[in-house]
Amino acid sequence: MKKVILLLLAATASLTLASDFPKGSPEFKTSSTSALNAAKKSDKPVIMVFSAAWCPPCQAMKKDVYPSEEVKAFHDKFVWAYLDIDDESNAKIASKYGVNGIPHIEFLDASGKQIDKQVGSTPAAAFAKTLQGILTKAKDK
Repeated sequence: MKKVILLLLAATASLTLASDFPKGSPEFKTSSTSALNAAKKSDKPVIMVFSAAWCPPCQAMKKDVYPSEEVKAFHDKFVWAYLDIDDESNAKIASKYGVNGIPHIEFLDASGKQIDKQVGSTPAAAFAKTLQGILTKAKDK
């Protein structure tokens, strides 16, 4: 019985950590549907981050990259979604995009079509450069 309680506490803690964003982070949606709906209304491209609380590179991106000064310039230019792959409600969308390794980041245009993707972590400056390229590609579509 104690093991079951500990497992439940650990699962609850990991869910809490997965959705806990540092100060200065973009405003993350927590479902693909809400992100895609917001993108259609705002005509902004989507950054769909597939992640997990137990993934060190994912947590490094969440802590150091998304709220970084380099990336802050792009917060309002995209609709951001942060999807925990351990949440069963994200299984279908993760399968759709072939998520096998995390962090897995899908870059979509405002209509939900894939522009590009990134698998693995990257420093803030490199991620900001990627975002600039995504904005250019989104305008060309």
